[in-house]
Amino acid sequence: MSHRIAVIAGDGIGQEVIPEGLRVLTALDEAHGLGLTFEHFDLGADRYLRDGTTMPDALVERFRTEFDAIFLGALGDPRVKSNVHARDILLGLRFKLDLFINLRPVQLLDARYCPLADKQPEDVDMIVFRENTEGLYTGVGGQFKRGTPDEVAIEAEMNTRKGVERIIRAAFAFADQHGHPSVCMADKSNAMRHGHDLWQRVFREVAAEYSDIEAFHLYVDVLAMEMVRRPDRFDVIVTNNLFGDIVTDLGAAIQGGIGLAASGNVNPGRCSLFEPVHGSAPDIAGQGLANPLATLLSAGMLLTHLGYPELETRIRDAVRQVLLSGQVTQELGGELTTSAVTDAVLAALGL
Repeated sequence: MSHRIAVIAGDGIGQEVIPEGLRVLTALDEAHGLGLTFEHFDLGADRYLRDGTTMPDALVERFRTEFDAIFLGALGDPRVKSNVHARDILLGLRFKLDLFINLRPVQLLDARYCPLADKQPEDVDMIVFRENTEGLYTGVGGQFKRGTPDEVAIEAEMNTRKGVERIIRAAFAFADQHGHPSVCMADKSNAMRHGHDLWQRVFREVAAEYSDIEAFHLYVDVLAMEMVRRPDRFDVIVTNNLFGDIVTDLGAAIQGGIGLAASGNVNPGRCSLFEPVHGSAPDIAGQGLANPLATLLSAGMLLTHLGYPELETRIRDAVRQVLLSGQVTQELGGELTTSAVTDAVLAALGL
């Protein structure tokens, strides 16, 4: 068995944290004979500024047919004011590879980093299934009389039966497979009567097939309040693209910050993309200050995608051990450099 991984370091601190993730993946590969091979791709702001390349269609086809996963650092550079390269690379891959699940674990590994009083790791342990290819992020809409006092801007939310059903089914299947007792669906059907009525109907239909799983609905504003007030209430959450984008960043804050937030853009059984959710942070790039832990946790998610969930568990346990021992970067109150934190994780892994 061999697995081909496409590597895109991207911009800013992405170019620092991705090598740290590769150190851990390579060490696990050497220890367990996983058959991982890596191919690096020159994509990001430097490439765009050099020759205008963002994400060629031919390269998307290579990813689709030749690779098992993509490991992405971060995108965004102040030299590219429009951020066109980041949009074309990340959103382009999500849409063109049909990565319909944005998977965001929200797990508190060290209670000291939770901004909520008296919360323990057992209180913050949920996973969000965000629909990743529809909703308000499809670019459906337009502008009329732009730049005038009579300007009209329309952004249309697209919900298809196929798209809504497959993300809801993915959430219930995950809950069933991993023994999670509940699935919460969040929408705004009290105000958005057409698209979110579809979410309501599909949620009820799929939930009826999983009678042993508690299925409940919250409006997204109530979900946000409850995630702060009672995060222990949630196991699996499923929601649309925009709401998922917002509540997962709330979840990242609850679990200790975006420096600890991993993510996957997934189509099961196909080439999928894994990335830390923090940005490119150009203000600290090249100084050894970047926190690599979200990248290492994303590498763990990548390994689960390849069929090695036990290795993701080992990485998560090693990250927890490093956090508890205070072997962290300045962002988390420590003194270690980016690479020194990875050294600590490798030591905790016994590698």
